[in-house]
Amino acid sequence: MPEYLQRRFGGERIRMYLSGLSLLLSIFTKISTDLYSGALFVQVCLGWDLYLSTVLMLVVTGLYTIVGGLAAVIYTDALQTLIMVLGAIVLAVKAFNEIGGYPNLEEAYLKAVPSKIVPNTTCHLPRADAMHLFRDPVSGDLPWTGMTFGLSIMATWYWCTDQVIVQRSLSAKSLSHAKAGSILASYLKMLPLFVIIMPGMISRVLYPDTVACVDPEECTRVCGAAVGCSNIAYPKLVVELMPSGLRGLMIAVMMAALMSSLTSIFNSSSTLFTMDIWRKLRPGAGERELLLVGRVVTVVLVALSVVWIPILQSSSGGQLYVYIQAVTSYLAPPVTAVFVLAVFWPRANEQGAFWGLMAGLVLGLARMGLELAYPVPRCGVPDRRPWLLADIHYLHFAVLLCAVTGAVMVGGSLLTPPLPSAWLKDLTWWTLSQEPPQPSVDGTPQGPPDGECVFRGVWQGRHLQCPPPVTGSRTAWMPRASVSPGLCHPPQGGWSPWLSVPNTHRCSAPGSCSATLGRHQPSKAKGPLAVALKDATEPPFWARVCGINAIVLMCVNIFCYAYFA
Repeated sequence: MPEYLQRRFGGERIRMYLSGLSLLLSIFTKISTDLYSGALFVQVCLGWDLYLSTVLMLVVTGLYTIVGGLAAVIYTDALQTLIMVLGAIVLAVKAFNEIGGYPNLEEAYLKAVPSKIVPNTTCHLPRADAMHLFRDPVSGDLPWTGMTFGLSIMATWYWCTDQVIVQRSLSAKSLSHAKAGSILASYLKMLPLFVIIMPGMISRVLYPDTVACVDPEECTRVCGAAVGCSNIAYPKLVVELMPSGLRGLMIAVMMAALMSSLTSIFNSSSTLFTMDIWRKLRPGAGERELLLVGRVVTVVLVALSVVWIPILQSSSGGQLYVYIQAVTSYLAPPVTAVFVLAVFWPRANEQGAFWGLMAGLVLGLARMGLELAYPVPRCGVPDRRPWLLADIHYLHFAVLLCAVTGAVMVGGSLLTPPLPSAWLKDLTWWTLSQEPPQPSVDGTPQGPPDGECVFRGVWQGRHLQCPPPVTGSRTAWMPRASVSPGLCHPPQGGWSPWLSVPNTHRCSAPGSCSATLGRHQPSKAKGPLAVALKDATEPPFWARVCGINAIVLMCVNIFCYAYFA
């Protein structure tokens, strides 16, 4: 995904920034939360120390990630998905049987109150709107405006632009396979409401003194966190409800789920660092060096994530889900805004995108810093946080942050020169071509294989013919046959300020460039031509199957949303 923004806008800084941001998000919202939740599960089930459990998880997960790479990750994901779904369904059925079925859930949940409470408070009482998605936009813990718009912005970032997800789509054999994978993931994504969230509510019904504790001393005794123990709801249900054989199955299921997520993050994060950051610092790095650097980066990310766990444990009132969504809402919305405008607004340029991202980053880090400095007060403690925290919900902040980023990007783009239209081919929704891409030497789909050019300091392998001159543009390439036949170079206006590459580009054929860029030129793969995706067209039958399933999914989701609203 950083590579797409580089091709779309040119320059290096957006690609480098996005790679660095993805690594930060991996630490704050992925690796640390997965490690903590997995260690918490082992602690509840086996009574082991939290950090000992963390180390054991890391050892097992790291071994087959480092040794096997992406192929091992995908194959283990596929196997573990089956185990996870079956185990979660078994536990959900057993949990509903304990309370007499779904019709009794709401009544039983509203009566689930711990025996030890904080006097003169109501925080021990379940929310009256617990069974509703549409909650009050001002006083609701998850306001419907934030759920509808804020979560949609973050979901767009995760499902459409996050490296972990996109990497799997790009590894598909064909466009039909990529679509089918997304459809299957969407079907599976509908299950958590019924096999995770509702069983978690049942856990509070069955064990209110532990799952719903509010007294700091009692919570510390139960789970080691004074702010609350709602995070142990699911593992508590497994330990107390399942018989011995099925309990072992569910432990395997939960560990499989967490290790599956960790392996995906490890692989994607190491790929981002080595390909987008390390190769820029050391263009001549060989495969062995890149492999070693990827492994070292994985270890560093894990170490930083372990250090972050105590902060995570005490944040957002002890609710892991709230912590993940809050941190994501501070850092991800600017990325969503930039990608949406990059794809759907051809006028967007590099300057606008970069300063939009910077504005979003400053605002997001400011809010995140305040959140860490002023945590959610415990039960019975007055809320004296700044108005930015107390009055603006983090989901509403995500909407504002996305809007501010978009506004800065639009303003910056309109105040600076536009990109030449020749450079937008296949990079926006409105400039897609119907021509099938051709395989290149390094196995990536490319344009006409006549030669190679550079634009704004970026190796533009996809634009292999010298584009025609663009009137009024200082950045268009053009042949200079009158001065030195066979040379391509910028117009007389000179290089743009952000260009810093040699300007000697000898043509291997009339009108085409074969650049001699030294260290700026990517290394070519040796041996026979790699097989690339030659055609993005789909068989009509499978295209219809994917389309029909997408419509069915939309209808089912709209129904569920309306039913629980």
